[in-house]
Amino acid sequence: MIKIKNFSLWHFLILLIAGIFLMPLLFIVGSIFSGFSDNFYHLYDNLLLEYSLNSLYLVLGVSFLVTLIGVSTAWLVTFFNFYGRNFFQWSLILPLAVPSYLLAYVFTEFFDHSGTANNILRNILDAERSVIFFPNIRTIFGAIVVFGFTLYPYVYMVSRVAFMNIPSSVIEASLLLGKNSISTLFNLSIPLIRPAIIAGITLVAMETLADFGAVQHFAIPTFTTGIFRTWTGLYDLTTALQLSTILLLVIFIFLTLERGSRNKIRYANSATTNNSFKPVQLKKFNNAIAFVVCFLPVFIGFFLPVFELLNWSSQVDTLISTKTIIAAKNTLYISFTAAMLTCLIALLINFAVRSFGLPQPINDLLSAGYAVPGLILAVGITKMFTNIDTLSSNLDIFITGSIFGLILAYIIKSYAISNNVLNSSFTSIPISLDESAQTLGSNRLSLLKNIHVPLLRTGLITAFLLVMGELIKELPATLILRPFNFDTLSVSVYLLASEERMFEAAFPGLVIIIFGLIPIYFLNNLILSNNK
Repeated sequence: MIKIKNFSLWHFLILLIAGIFLMPLLFIVGSIFSGFSDNFYHLYDNLLLEYSLNSLYLVLGVSFLVTLIGVSTAWLVTFFNFYGRNFFQWSLILPLAVPSYLLAYVFTEFFDHSGTANNILRNILDAERSVIFFPNIRTIFGAIVVFGFTLYPYVYMVSRVAFMNIPSSVIEASLLLGKNSISTLFNLSIPLIRPAIIAGITLVAMETLADFGAVQHFAIPTFTTGIFRTWTGLYDLTTALQLSTILLLVIFIFLTLERGSRNKIRYANSATTNNSFKPVQLKKFNNAIAFVVCFLPVFIGFFLPVFELLNWSSQVDTLISTKTIIAAKNTLYISFTAAMLTCLIALLINFAVRSFGLPQPINDLLSAGYAVPGLILAVGITKMFTNIDTLSSNLDIFITGSIFGLILAYIIKSYAISNNVLNSSFTSIPISLDESAQTLGSNRLSLLKNIHVPLLRTGLITAFLLVMGELIKELPATLILRPFNFDTLSVSVYLLASEERMFEAAFPGLVIIIFGLIPIYFLNNLILSNNK
């Protein structure tokens, strides 16, 4: 390995990757120094307050709902035994497979004047067709419900793990002192897992702020829809970048809170043992209440959209169209390619941290791309590519509008997922193994190829599936950066839904859910492994 004053080619490679990762963000933030146009002042005077308030209402409402659902269900399946408990332990994660924009489409049609819900009640009550039982769902309240029932698993998962890490002696001591289960929950358990709850809420808030498909379908003016309309409607990329900077600042505030909460979780649990508290058997009424509380989130967030999509698919003459097949191929091609590259980059960077002394903060900085909304990332990459095309115009090579921009966005967005998995896998390999191999004459590349990669096979497969499952659902970045006439499943569903062709969008939506179920298995195993 060539080194110049302890600076190796590995360090150069990592710095190059870090530069590519950060360049789109620098273009976004740099737009602040480009001056403000009349369009920006128009948005500032007339729409910016509306964008801010709607985004705030969504974050507050969704945060409350996911906390209520996530903490209550995690508490029930951890500390009580009731009918269906074993089923709910893993099925409560299923709504993660359903993108929020897909549930928004289902809700709109299901609760529409002529939708399934109103028709069922009309038939039961023998009411006139003009009678409407459900209000218009395309409101902020409707969006809060949609986000709440698709994002609550974030809070459920971290709360469940935190509940399981509370020593059983603490719970038993509270009960012996005469406190009932409800009092123990509010006065002891929730304060102990508060950092975990805050971390989950922070992730939910970032996902809510970054969403485009659901709020666009519900016609709710937020920062993401404002950025999209400024760019595609006013054709003002600079103002779109400046709006993105404002939202990016808010996102990184949430990211900072999440990092702080994660540190507190590690500190709080560092001296604890896994919870061996024996679940209390619930009887009769309490058993039924626990079942209903856990069943409703799973039904609304997963089974309802799946059943409705199946119902719509059965009413289409041609279930699998040529466009759907092409979109599925494109989806698998782009997500497979990006997932492979992401895992390869994560593998090399974590190996450099382990074997070449690369500072861990650089690796953590690369993971920050997960917090950047796909729409903002797409805007930054477009600006970066247009500048590169301008500088290289003499070469007649243009990368704006190519597949490379979409792959780059996917890698930046999903690097944190693969990095977390591989980082954890690397820590399970003893350093003494590396030292023994080097003592026997193995160089670092041989060490990576012949020892680390075989031992990391499970982690690599897990990271690959998790990344691929996440990328298949990605909409904003795909919608903006995809090459001409290159539609994925998520884009196909979005375009069909925007034209109110819901029945035709049903089958592609089902395929997205099926692909999204793949990482659910691994997430469930991760949670259960914390209780062993």
